[in-house]
Formats: sequence, structure tokens, C-alpha cells
Amino acid sequence: MENFRRESDLLGELLVPADAYYGVQTQRAIENFRISGQYLFSYPELIRGLAFVKKAAALTNYELGLLNEELFLKITETCDELINGKMHDQFPIDMIQGGAGTSVNMNANEVIANRVLEKMGKNRGDYQFCSPNDHINLSQSTNDAYPTAIKLALLQMNETLVDKVKKIVLAFREKGEEFQDVIKMGRTQLQDAVPMTLGQEFEAFAATLEEDIEKLNNNANLFVEVNMGATAIGTGLNAPLGYAERCAGNLAEITGYPIVSAPNLVEATPDTGSYVIYSSAMKRLAVKLSKICNDLRLLSSGPRSGFYEINLPPMQPGSSIMPGKVNPVIPEVVNQVCYKVIGNDLTVTFAAEAGQLQLNVMEPVLSHAIMENNQFLCNALDTLREKCINGITANREVCLNMVRNSIGIVTALNPYIGYKNATHIAKEALETGNSVYNLVLEHQLLTREQLDDILDPRKMLQPHKL
Repeated sequence: MENFRRESDLLGELLVPADAYYGVQTQRAIENFRISGQYLFSYPELIRGLAFVKKAAALTNYELGLLNEELFLKITETCDELINGKMHDQFPIDMIQGGAGTSVNMNANEVIANRVLEKMGKNRGDYQFCSPNDHINLSQSTNDAYPTAIKLALLQMNETLVDKVKKIVLAFREKGEEFQDVIKMGRTQLQDAVPMTLGQEFEAFAATLEEDIEKLNNNANLFVEVNMGATAIGTGLNAPLGYAERCAGNLAEITGYPIVSAPNLVEATPDTGSYVIYSSAMKRLAVKLSKICNDLRLLSSGPRSGFYEINLPPMQPGSSIMPGKVNPVIPEVVNQVCYKVIGNDLTVTFAAEAGQLQLNVMEPVLSHAIMENNQFLCNALDTLREKCINGITANREVCLNMVRNSIGIVTALNPYIGYKNATHIAKEALETGNSVYNLVLEHQLLTREQLDDILDPRKMLQPHKL
């Protein structure tokens, strides 16, 4: 019993570890919610978001004369410690829980209160001197503090994700420059189409992912509108006049983000539309990334019976039974990450739709899905860039021979011999195995000089005068 202290709440008394900064309500959450195995401390951005909220609330309460200077200063000091990464192990509750985030909010309130008590020379749990509810949660409710902390966390996490996307865009772009002179066959519906360069293909990978930087940032900008001061349902009960706007301004100054107070707090409190649209941007990124990984696996397939246009860095033996086999394990794992992200987006959709009346109680699973997606995507982007993209090499002769032997180059002859003649040539080439080049000469449709000029692969890479 020496290793525990006794605390009480609405439901009665409970033993809490004596050295814990958290208190009775956190302890109940630890015992009640053993669900995902992922905890608040797994997401330091969320803990920093909570600390930002509590610091801004303390400053606002102090400015409005509701909090004395000693408590204000010590609360602020403690919040700064959390922002700087200290005491994150004191947030051991599961990310998925019932209660619409009450456990998360009280976890923060209790940790900050007990750390303040320690600074005051008091014992942990002596809440008459600094109360989790009366002082740390002053002028707040879980229903405004918790979603605001989530939004601040996602603003931080978006910056990290965008940085990862920028790095992989650069990696693809550098490969595009390296492969700009590698002639290959473009394909549509897995069939030969027209020539292109491997550089154009990799530059297209860069361009499609680069588009998502703007989408992510634009959608994340919706998180700057918060409902602090709404308290329970948006009416502002127990928050003083002017608190909402002042607290939003303090949050903006503390975090550096352009935080503003929502124009309608009753609407903003249950609204989860910003999460839905941001999650959709992450899904869009995942869909594109998965398509690129599919392409990389196809382009590297072989080595003797596939496309074999590129080589992926060999990362590990590919089989327990087939000697010499090396699999495209990095694109494969990124594909799987993308499927997880797409599935989590559906979770966000259902959780957002499940909100009823003045509150959405499903925000824990909703926020966890988005934060998990962020971590998965960040790790996947780094892994793909470092262990795959940077080490890709081109099989130049394989690419060029495919162009020379392709029936697809007949497309370039349409303007000169007509679609009907081109179709006959393509069909005969396919049936006989003869080349398009030789068949055009045999049928005397063009001279050798004309044919050499038209079928120069480099002239088929961009628009030109006929």
C-alpha cells in the first residue's frame, strides 16, 4: 500500500500509483479501456496539443481574473514541460475509449495538477490547492478542450507528412532526370501504346504526388477553427464573456498557428467535417502511392519473364524454397500501408456520421484513425524513398529493344499511311512476328528514309509538325 495513494471521484475511491502524476479518472480509464494497444504517449503531438490548450486556457483565465498568479505561472511551466516532451509516459490510456474524450482531458488535467502541486511543495492528490477540475479545466469542457487538442495535433502531424511527401517527390524527380534519355514503351491497359522515356514516367510519379502537398495543406487549414469557450454544447455555460475569442487568440500566439474561434460554437462542437475532408486527402495520397508501387513492381518484374525495365534494390531473399528469388518487398509493404489508410478513412467516415445532436462521441476512434494514418504514411514514404527509389537502376537495352520490337509504334504512322493501313500492318505484324518497320517497306507504304524519320523514337516523345 505504500506504493499507492487513495483518490476518489463520483464512483468512489480507487488506488493510484503513488509516483504517478495522473489520478483517479486516468486510473479508471487504464482499467476500463484495454482496446487497441496504442496509447496517448504513442502520439506526442496530441500530448503537446493538450498542453497548448491548457496553457492558453490558463493564460485566458488569468487575464480575466479567474486564476491567481502563482497557479497561472506554475500551470504554464508545467504545460511547457509537456510541450518539450517531458512526462509523456504519464499518458498511458488507450487511444480508443468511450466517453467522448473525457479520459484524455482528465488525464491532462490530473498530470498538470499533480505536477503543479509538486512545484508548490504539496503532495500529489492534494487537490484543494490545485484541482484538475476547478483550476486546470477552468472555463473548459472536454467537448471543447479535447477536439481543439486533436486539431492542434493534426496541424503538427500534417507538417511532418508534407515534409515526407516533399522528400519523395524530390527523389522521383532526381530519378526522372537520371532516366531522361532511356527510351521505353508506354503502355495502356497493359498493352503496348507509344514510346516515352523512363524519365517521363518517373517525373510523372513526382508530379502526381506533388499535387497532394497543396491538398493536404489546404485541408489541414480547416483545423485552425476551434471551439474553445463552447464548454459542453456550444452555449458557453461556465465560461466568462469574451473567453472564446481571447482563448483562440492566445492559442494562436502560443502555437504559431492562425487559430480562430468558430463563428457558431453550437455548430462547431459536434462538427467533424474538417476531419472527414482531411482524411480524404490522406486517402487520395494513399491511392496514388499504391498505384505507383504497383507500377514499380510491374516495371521490375522478371528478371527473365517480366518487364524487367528497372531494377529495385535487393533487400532480402525472396523465398524459402526458390533459390535466387528476390521480391519487391518495399513496394509491397507500402501497398499494404495504403490499404490500411484507405480502410481507416472509412472508419473516419462512419465515426463522423455517428455524431448525434450536440456532440460526436466517436472522436476517439476518428482521431486515432487519422493519426495512425499519418504515422503509417510518414514511415512508408521514408521507407520507399530510402530503401527503394534512391537505389533504382534502369535496364536501358531492355527498354530500347521493347520499343524496336513493339507493334505500338505503328500509331506514329497513322498520319502518314492512314488508320486502315496502320491497322493491317499491326495485325500482320502480330500474326507473323515480322516487325512493323519491315512490313511497311514490303507493302511500299513509305520509303526507308521516310520511315526512319517518322519512327525515330525520340521524335515520338512530344508533339511535332506533320
